Amino acid sequence: MDVVSSKPNICKRLEGKVALITGAAEGIGACIARVFVYHGAKVVCVDINKKSGQSVCDELGPENATFIYGDVTDESDMEKAINTTIEKHGKLDIMINNAAVSDEPIPSITDTRLSDFERVARVNIAGVYLGIKHAARVMIPTQTGCIINLGSISGRIGGITSHAYSSSKHAVVGLTRNAAAELGKHGIRVNSLSSHVVLTEPSRKFFKMDENGHSKVYTNLNGMILEPEDLANAAVFLASDESRFMSGHDLMLDGGFTVTNPAFGLFSRL
Repeated sequence: MDVVSSKPNICKRLEGKVALITGAAEGIGACIARVFVYHGAKVVCVDINKKSGQSVCDELGPENATFIYGDVTDESDMEKAINTTIEKHGKLDIMINNAAVSDEPIPSITDTRLSDFERVARVNIAGVYLGIKHAARVMIPTQTGCIINLGSISGRIGGITSHAYSSSKHAVVGLTRNAAAELGKHGIRVNSLSSHVVLTEPSRKFFKMDENGHSKVYTNLNGMILEPEDLANAAVFLASDESRFMSGHDLMLDGGFTVTNPAFGLFSRL
C-alpha cells in the first residue's frame, strides 16, 4: 500500500521537524519514515541494510530523506549518525529508536543459548540506550526534543515471545521512564510505543498468520488487524506538539489485549 498517497489531505503535523529513525530500511521503521515525511518532517534513516534503506530514501526524495549506514550496537556509528544529522539539518527534533531483533522461539529456557540472549539484548537494549544517549547529547543544549522508543506488549506481560525478546522489551520501558525522569529538566520528552503483533512479513511467519493477517494471537478488538501505519500514526502523535505534556509514558497499541484475561470468560468472544 502506498502509505503517503493513500492518506487524506490533512494538516502536516510535523512541519519543519527533523527526525532520525533507526531500523528504517523496512517494516515499521520504513513506514514511520514515509508517514513522517507526509507530515512535513525531514527524516534520516539509519540501518545496516544499505540497499533497502537507500531505496526507502530514494522513494521519499533526497530533499526529504537521507540514508546513513549504521549499526545501533556500535557507538561510533550512532554518534556519527547523530552528528551527520546535525551537519545536514542543523538540529535533531525527534529520535525514533526502532531497530530491534528477535531470536528463535524456544519454549524452554533450559534449551536457550546465552549467545542468542546477548545478541538480542545488545540490539534491543544497548541500541536504544545509545540512541537516547547521543540524541540527548545534541538535544540538551537546545532544551527541547522528543525521543520515542519502540516497545512491545511482551514488555508488559509474559508468555508471548522468547525470554530474550520479552526481557529486552521490558528493559526498553524501564529505560524510557528513567531517561524521562532525567531529561525532563532539559525540556526533552521520552516515551515508548508498545504494540500488539504488527502485520509485517516477520510477524506473519513467527505467529503463523494466514494471508489476511489472522492468527491465534487475537486482540480484544474483533475484526481489526494492527498494521505498520497504525504505529506510524501513533508515533506522529507522540512526536507532535499534540503530546507536548506527555513524557515517561508507554503508549499501548494492543487492541485491549493487555486489559483482558480470557480465562475468566465474563465477556465471551463467542
